[in-house]
Amino acid sequence: MIGLIHHRRCADLLATGFLILALSVGLFASASASEVINNHINERLQTLLPDMEGVSVSATPMDGLFEVRIGSELVYISEDGRYLVQGRLIDLDTQRDLTDASMSELRQDQLAALDRSELITFGATDPVHEVLVFTDPDCGFCRRLHEQVDGYAEAGIQIQYLAFPRAGLGSPTYDTLVSVWCAEDQRAAMDAAKAGRRLPAAHCDHPVEDHYQLGQALGVTGTPALVTEGGAVIPGFVPPEQLRSRLDNLANSAR
Repeated sequence: MIGLIHHRRCADLLATGFLILALSVGLFASASASEVINNHINERLQTLLPDMEGVSVSATPMDGLFEVRIGSELVYISEDGRYLVQGRLIDLDTQRDLTDASMSELRQDQLAALDRSELITFGATDPVHEVLVFTDPDCGFCRRLHEQVDGYAEAGIQIQYLAFPRAGLGSPTYDTLVSVWCAEDQRAAMDAAKAGRRLPAAHCDHPVEDHYQLGQALGVTGTPALVTEGGAVIPGFVPPEQLRSRLDNLANSAR
């Protein structure tokens, strides 16, 4: 099963002392990105945030501003360590959202350990695009998306479902998703669950909890949540032809 980096919001990081660390006199003064993250800083961060697995610092196109990746979070810090910035960095000349690009890379890293054999797949068998979809069978827009799986297939899109019970682990929806993943015919069980039919209880070694934790780490808060091959997140229901257009545009912009 996949191991996940624990998700913390930047506000929590500030509350636990990261800002105090960043404001230490001369902490980052005149340092390059490679010098910023050293053993001493790692030790301090582990003291402040014992559940952190590491910090990555890299330069941005903006002089004097560095990107700091902390688990699944991303913030910016000035070269002298005085200012910490939480927000989006956008190149107005190219209209490129540099923060979103970095977050997509983070998501790709987190998805690398995902066992694709544990997904339930619908749509195109020889797809132009593959989309991961965090789903909840009790979600109205999830049901609407599922009703159009044939349309996604015609648009060259393969839908790969992951479980995301919005009510949390141990909820009735969680039990339904466990029964779907433990069913002998998972696709038929998903069809039935999305149609609102009650499934016979089933138990097995399932990935529902792992999928839910992965969704949280990726910042999923509602369903359906679509994640593209490049790590971009598209929230909510998008009709087949519109989704194909968006996926084409994302693929072209990545080239």
